[in-house]
Amino acid sequence: MNDVGSVDRYGRSARFAGALMLAPMQLQLIVVLAIPSLYVLWLSFTQSSYGADYSFVGWANYAAILADPIFWRSLINTLIVVNIVVYVEVGLSVGVALLFQGVRSGRAVLMAAILAPYAISEVVAVLAWRFLLEPDIGMLTALLSHFGYVLNWATNPNEALILVALIGVWLHLPFSFLLIYAALIAIPGELHEAAHIDGARPWQGFRYVTLPLLMPAILIAIIFRYIFGFRIFTEVWLLTQGGPARSTEVMAVYLYKNAFRYNEFGMAAATGWLMVLGALLMASFYVYHIYRSGFRNEA
Repeated sequence: MNDVGSVDRYGRSARFAGALMLAPMQLQLIVVLAIPSLYVLWLSFTQSSYGADYSFVGWANYAAILADPIFWRSLINTLIVVNIVVYVEVGLSVGVALLFQGVRSGRAVLMAAILAPYAISEVVAVLAWRFLLEPDIGMLTALLSHFGYVLNWATNPNEALILVALIGVWLHLPFSFLLIYAALIAIPGELHEAAHIDGARPWQGFRYVTLPLLMPAILIAIIFRYIFGFRIFTEVWLLTQGGPARSTEVMAVYLYKNAFRYNEFGMAAATGWLMVLGALLMASFYVYHIYRSGFRNEA
């Protein structure tokens, strides 16, 4: 009995020590994330502006937003851009990781080239791409014109949104690549050798061995990119500021204009919470699949 009591006391002490070590991080999350989020939630139910007192308006801000056609246009634009970014980026990340795994020389140089976009400020990167693709003097625009394609993203909303998505892919490809490449090199080589001995061709080995083992990392990359992509702002703001006629506006730009151009803080706060809910809904499908493929099986 004494031994059992000692084990119980040791277990309680270990749990207390673990909770104590985690306490600073938990406190930081509460101060930095939870309290501001609750404040923004409360603000979304009020009407407020510079120099004006708060007045509680209930669900009026949400109703006004949902009745605004510009909001729905910004939501559709966000979904278009995010889906292009997520799936193109993850697909490229898988391809680049597979190619990188097969490289035998110059791996350090290639790794530096792949990770280079993460070393550049988003503002600098977007401005550089804007200069290269300037409709009148851009070098890439002139190159495309040489091949018969006239790029005019400044007046064509579809081209502007595609350009925003491609810049987003270029900027954040290193993140998805690192997640997927780390999972790729963790796959035991014996599995590939067994598949080869069984007569599997390279494509079959990828489909039945590599891809299933990569799928948890791919799903995690998709979840993170959905959440981060839903907040896309810099690329749109520096390229078009939502124009022409707010046709390329995304939800983050819609929020920014409500807050700092029209001084409607309650509307902006409500937009922020709608963005959070939208990102969580889009990511929940993949979270469910991760749970089904991993945690539930372990339980």
